[in-house]
Amino acid sequence: MTADRRIEEITDRIRERSAPTRDAYLARIRRKGADGPKRSTLTCGNLAHGFAACGPTDKARLSEGATPNLGIITAYNDMLSAHQPFERYPEIIRETARAVGATAQVASGVPAMCDGVTQGQAGMELSLFSRDVIAMATAVGLSHDMFDAAVYLGVCDKIVPGLVIAALTFGHLPAIFIPAGPMTSGLPNDEKSRIRQLYAEGKVGRDALLEAESKSYHGPGTCTFYGTANSNQMLMEIMGLHTPGSSFINPNTPLRDALTREATRRALSITALGNEYTPAGLVVDERAVVNGVVGLHATGGSTNHTMHLVAMAAAAGIKLSWQDISDLSDVTPLLARVYPNGLADVNHFNAAGGMGFLIRELLDRGLLHDDVRTAWGAGLRAYAVEAKLGIDGQSVIRADAPRDSGDPKVLTTADQPFSSNGGVRMLTGNLGKAVIKVSAVKPERRVVEAPAKIFHDQNDLKAAFDAGDLNTDFVAVVRFQGPQSNGMPELHKLTPLLGVLLDRGHRVALVTDGRMSGASGKVPAAIHVTPEAKAGGPIARIREGDLIRLDGEAGTLEVLVDAAEFEARMPEQPDLSANEFGMGRELFAAFRATVGTADQGASVF
Repeated sequence: MTADRRIEEITDRIRERSAPTRDAYLARIRRKGADGPKRSTLTCGNLAHGFAACGPTDKARLSEGATPNLGIITAYNDMLSAHQPFERYPEIIRETARAVGATAQVASGVPAMCDGVTQGQAGMELSLFSRDVIAMATAVGLSHDMFDAAVYLGVCDKIVPGLVIAALTFGHLPAIFIPAGPMTSGLPNDEKSRIRQLYAEGKVGRDALLEAESKSYHGPGTCTFYGTANSNQMLMEIMGLHTPGSSFINPNTPLRDALTREATRRALSITALGNEYTPAGLVVDERAVVNGVVGLHATGGSTNHTMHLVAMAAAAGIKLSWQDISDLSDVTPLLARVYPNGLADVNHFNAAGGMGFLIRELLDRGLLHDDVRTAWGAGLRAYAVEAKLGIDGQSVIRADAPRDSGDPKVLTTADQPFSSNGGVRMLTGNLGKAVIKVSAVKPERRVVEAPAKIFHDQNDLKAAFDAGDLNTDFVAVVRFQGPQSNGMPELHKLTPLLGVLLDRGHRVALVTDGRMSGASGKVPAAIHVTPEAKAGGPIARIREGDLIRLDGEAGTLEVLVDAAEFEARMPEQPDLSANEFGMGRELFAAFRATVGTADQGASVF
């Protein structure tokens, strides 16, 4: 089926807008692809360094240069539950490569921080910038020019976008992303949220909170709510950078290992040395980017990707805008209800039919481009499947995705969507541009008009909450949280506090130039406000008590004061020196000074 007319129109305008930069990008990767890896032409000293630590068989193959060498980029560390399973992967990949007459080497390790650990802490101010550090660290590893293809081992929030940016920078190389999978289900996410709110109100102690958190985050694998990490996995599959059906298989299972071996063999088969050369830069084109945005909306995915997808697309010479993302939301039905947009977790989503069911439903409605090139081959229809373990216990077999959802409360059809649109939209008005995610916000709470309460630190809001100063209708304006100010940390720590006030019957909303992530939940939040306060944006001219109107239905964000008087105000300029030192923040001064705006991907590139 051809794509829906509205999908085609948005794709065409992205293609037209991107033509000069995309054409230049494609010319670069084609030149590099024609050159091939320099391994066979390296000096003897160069090459000897490249395989000095290898065994005799690998050394012989690398010295001849006639068989493919696979670069492994790994974000392994054993502090992140999602990344701990990657400890075993390099050896699995090396053994699989040797079995088919090829070689594989770990080209680079990249940093991987956990936003769950740093949430509300000083370290969170490095989080967004870590994406670009990951891209640069990957580039260092691949710059040795020893590789015919690369596999990328990453899962979480900034790690996958950073790896994608690097994979597209080295877009002449084939790329496959190999996931680790979600942890098994623990304490239900809504129960965890309930305990958090009780703790915020002082009704339970730290021991009860820690017990609930530990039962929720209890083993290896991705956190099971549908935040940025699991949105990443969805994106890699629907954009054709995973093997089909591999996103949400639990770690350390026979099927998970079989999928890893299969991905290795596939990566080795699509190098320029064979007949199926599939460079990453040709996989990720305008159609693949649109497919990713549609998938994000159809699943109620993370708002962080309103920045990450822009930055990822730019690495391939593609100019994606917030308006494109918002317009695609308007035509994409919401087909999944995964926490915080529902009570289910990603394991329930996968059991109900998962990515295969979702992709088939969207393809059948014409909401995805099928005529794409993927790491698996031609056409996205090949991803409308379910991966299973073969009877030998070693191989992967695939069957068509189930016709019926295993749980229609979790995963539904395009004919009976949970909502007619994806729920992520752009807000505009005299405060600039912002993003809002309304899929988890009740319709009666999507429009808030109330006086502003101003905060320059999320801890100040908590102090006001603890003092009982917030028992009223208000719009919390938490500013100087943008990338130039302090690296744009997530403000998810505010969610339980604002949720309590909402449950008390107050009309509350959040307006911030910071981030709230895919776990933002039931509070209406205008996030990523651009221009940010540090750049002198209008948000810096709001005063305590100004009437703010956030309209998530109409897509507007306004301060309701006299226009001339508002324009004449001087922007606030608070002392931000406390954000400049400690936890490594001093090392990122150059990033804060040069970072782009949120609507351009908040990137230093």
